[in-house]
Amino acid sequence: MSSSQELDARPVLSVRDISKRFGGVLALDGVSIDLLPGEVHCIAGENGCGKSTLIKVIAGAERPDRGEIIVDGVSHAKMNTTSAITTGIQVIYQDFSLFPNLSVGENIVLTSAVAARQKIYRARASRPRARAIIDELGLDLDLDDELGELSVADRQLTAICRALVNEARIIIMDEPTTALTHTEVARLFAVVEKLSARGVSLVFVSHKLDEVLTISDRLTIMRSGRVIATGATSDFTRSSIAETMTGRELDESRAVSELPGEGRTRLQVDGLTLTGAFQDISFTVRSGEILGITGLLGSGRTEIAEAIFGVRPAEEGTIHVDGVQVLIRTIADAITAGIGYVPEDRLTQGLFLEKPIADNIVASSLDSCRTPWRTLDRRRITATIDRLFSGLRINAPTSAAPVRSLSGGNAQRVVLAKWLATHPKILILNGPTVGVDVGSKSQILDLLRAEAAEGMAVIVISDDATELVSCCHRVLVVGKGHLSHELTDGDITVETIQERMAA
Repeated sequence: MSSSQELDARPVLSVRDISKRFGGVLALDGVSIDLLPGEVHCIAGENGCGKSTLIKVIAGAERPDRGEIIVDGVSHAKMNTTSAITTGIQVIYQDFSLFPNLSVGENIVLTSAVAARQKIYRARASRPRARAIIDELGLDLDLDDELGELSVADRQLTAICRALVNEARIIIMDEPTTALTHTEVARLFAVVEKLSARGVSLVFVSHKLDEVLTISDRLTIMRSGRVIATGATSDFTRSSIAETMTGRELDESRAVSELPGEGRTRLQVDGLTLTGAFQDISFTVRSGEILGITGLLGSGRTEIAEAIFGVRPAEEGTIHVDGVQVLIRTIADAITAGIGYVPEDRLTQGLFLEKPIADNIVASSLDSCRTPWRTLDRRRITATIDRLFSGLRINAPTSAAPVRSLSGGNAQRVVLAKWLATHPKILILNGPTVGVDVGSKSQILDLLRAEAAEGMAVIVISDDATELVSCCHRVLVVGKGHLSHELTDGDITVETIQERMAA
């Protein structure tokens, strides 16, 4: 958005003095924000700061206790989801709310047909509208492709097209780059710039500070349900955003311990191969070491972790733990060998969302909490839950709270607690801080350093170069199913990691 536009612009959307309480928790406390025509406005803050609640209030999914929403000068004290859509507001949530069994074209136009109360949907008549939006944005999307077969990036773009068919003038994107590669992020940002140029206003909710600085015109930072700062993004730096979000100075510089010269090998893999995923993978991890494994989406990095943990066993090769060869054909085999795994998708693979935090913490370690008579030792279970609940600083009223009620950062802490309760020799973490705010990220990395210092071998799988630089002793780069590079010491820099990944 140009400076002349900004000076002349009247807000297309204003939220004024919005407050919202859930039971005894004040989620929003007098929040006021303006959104100008054609601007990209980022809302940043730690998990639990109120960002998601604010989005739901603007979208009409939650009714505020106090305050008003003003769209084009018209007050909407009782906004609901229907009135939000009719006033031109569309929210693209992390799950996109699309239909995976329908085509791209059907996903783009079907909701507008429903909103128009069409009794009969005619695919042929609707195609020109979908095609017009795709062509206008210069996208390479096939209207006939089934959505469920597309990449996350193409589903994201399909959701944007759907919003535009619904004549959205305000698009709110919730963590839109969480599962995208660097190339896909650049492609998304190009689309965002086109939308801004045509006058669409965008609210961008993100934890990734470098992306915030790259894409947004203005920035609002929230903490504990309040707006702490608002201003031009050019007035902020990465460190000033992090400090304003958390209320403390954070150190993201490289911080790794010295490994003992003769530290024993905890994990050794030789010649691991899984057809169609990876070939001839060999590496070691020592006691106390944090090893990073990185690569582009589809490089084979996740499949390597899943093979070691028995999710998708390797067809060839051997695995040794503490010098003893182990046969890992199932997850149970891996756990017995002393291996834990925090999966990429914690919500569907790592947690029982409806169950209490306490049940999730001990879900993988109940066998170690049995008496000699094979009954459960309730005292030991309670001690394990209390130790990890407090030690990992899980932000919830009690451990009886359901996991579904937690923010992303706290849900990630519960997954970590579940595996730490098993006392693993080797802990593999796939995207340990994806969707986690900068403050929680710092705490999680500190936790991994502490566990490594006690002798655990830690493997971090991530495409976040800053994260790898911060905590890893070595970094392995995977490309097209092969280990292409090993980085150590001074070679572990953000620039070098990104170059090796792209090579």
